[in-house]
Amino acid sequence: MGNDFRYIDENLERIRYNIAEACAKYRTADEKVRLMAVTKTVSVEAINHAVFQGVDLLGENRVQEYQSKCAGYNKSAEVQFIGSLQTNKVKYIINSVSMIQSVDSIRLAMEINRLAKANNKVMDILCEVNIGDEDSKGGIKAGDTYDFLSEIACLENIRVKGLMTIPPPWESDVHLGNMQELFENVKSKSIHGVDMEILSMGMSGDYAQAIRYGSTLVRIGSGLFGARNYNK
Repeated sequence: MGNDFRYIDENLERIRYNIAEACAKYRTADEKVRLMAVTKTVSVEAINHAVFQGVDLLGENRVQEYQSKCAGYNKSAEVQFIGSLQTNKVKYIINSVSMIQSVDSIRLAMEINRLAKANNKVMDILCEVNIGDEDSKGGIKAGDTYDFLSEIACLENIRVKGLMTIPPPWESDVHLGNMQELFENVKSKSIHGVDMEILSMGMSGDYAQAIRYGSTLVRIGSGLFGARNYNK
């Protein structure tokens, strides 16, 4: 394939069109949806090409892979961590990502807070919700969201900015709708120290639907970069 990244340009044009169309249909003019390029197994060259085309937000799933690639990234793009994160790996990303979206335990929140304090910073985070209550996925139960956020809101070196989810592919509208309802419900409670600004949901197969149900950030990997090569 060499360095012919025209397929990325074509995919990006289609994605931007679909996002704009969904926003025009379901949102007011002042409501924005941010596009995140998910970079798992994607080459640095392909990632930087997308950044050159105006993609300004990257999503990382794996700490070790991120460490092996991040030095080559175009520094104009913001990087957030979206994958499952072990507490002993937080130290490797605390100073190079702008947000950790996949916080799903008190223990992880406390470790992020501890390391953020040690590095004189405040780390933005999202609470990951397992909206489909799937055993195979991380995230807290939807019914535990309020109590979880109330408990971590007192941590001084993290800043809760919203919720994230990976809904099941079946009955997508139901799960996306439930997530929107949860997000709005938590927002209405005005928990001190918690800002419900970001609802991160929607991937390559359902991002237009997710926008319909209130997503403010869609995470697109294969739809932008093509099918993943897990043998890399």
